[in-house]
Amino acid sequence: MTPAQSPNPAQTQTRRDLLRGLTCLAALGPAAAAASDGAAFVQALRAGRCALLIRHALTEPGIGDPPGFSLAVCSSQRQLSEAGREQARAMGRWFVQQGLRPERVLSSAWCRCKDTADLAFGSHQLWPALNSTFGQGSKQPAQTRQVREKLALLAPGRFDVWLTHQVNMTDLTGAYPAMGEGFVVSHEGRLLARWAWS
Repeated sequence: MTPAQSPNPAQTQTRRDLLRGLTCLAALGPAAAAASDGAAFVQALRAGRCALLIRHALTEPGIGDPPGFSLAVCSSQRQLSEAGREQARAMGRWFVQQGLRPERVLSSAWCRCKDTADLAFGSHQLWPALNSTFGQGSKQPAQTRQVREKLALLAPGRFDVWLTHQVNMTDLTGAYPAMGEGFVVSHEGRLLARWAWS
């Protein structure tokens, strides 16, 4: 093989990355193809027997939380940005416009989730199963099991809203949510529809 015929290392790596990404999408199957239009989203919520898992709204820049953060001190955590606070308010306005009211609003103990819940829905109840497992992956299987158990108990015609984190939503559904994106998840744990508020 002449030098002109030798494969370009950068092109080879790009092909590998592309194949890896396509393999991941294929593995996700229905999760990756869940409906992302407003009509399907609303229809799924009206049918009930589902939960709407929402990743907290937009935050200040960063990943995870600063070292030594405390759940009791919001200022020690990565918090909602002003754009995120407006995004959460937009969620609340959207629900009013659609005439949709959740049965319960449950939240992670992280302030960015609680603040999203309160700005969108006015109140929340804490549920530890929604807490972030970022950097603590050993906790994820037990929390996902609790989420699946509660999903199985949901009633037709009613839905819950659960404010949580990317790691939890991805572990449950295999799909990756943006900040401020909601996943409608069936009582069987299947991703039915997704929607992001701006």
